[in-house]
Amino acid sequence: MATAAEATNAADLLEEARGLLSRSSPETAGLWPRAAALLGRQALEAALDDLWRAKKLTLATCSTSAQLLCLREYLGDPDLAGRAAQAWGALSRACHHHPYELAPVAGELERWLATTAQVVRTVVPGHDDRNRPLTESID
Repeated sequence: MATAAEATNAADLLEEARGLLSRSSPETAGLWPRAAALLGRQALEAALDDLWRAKKLTLATCSTSAQLLCLREYLGDPDLAGRAAQAWGALSRACHHHPYELAPVAGELERWLATTAQVVRTVVPGHDDRNRPLTESID
């Protein structure tokens, strides 16, 4: 597995995000939820870039919000495209610290990362993590 600094493709970024969910340590206390959200968002954005490259479209130059609007047409699964847009919005909000707002909990992150994984599986040929458990438990 690539380190977080080496993770540049959607599958690696997703794996790193899930890795933060599956291990708790004093070094990452308080940081892992937002770090996992950021890696998950980057994984989803990388999968979108892969899709546009595969379809030979120049949508990568558009905002991610605009790309997500187009996703319904090009992904082939409008329901998944809608869930991807919702997950991207939630992951984006979770990346930023807001006063008086708690970081996302593991269950929320797991759902958003599961949606991201579905998009990655759909877009990235040969990627299949369906048999990988999300997490055992988070302390």
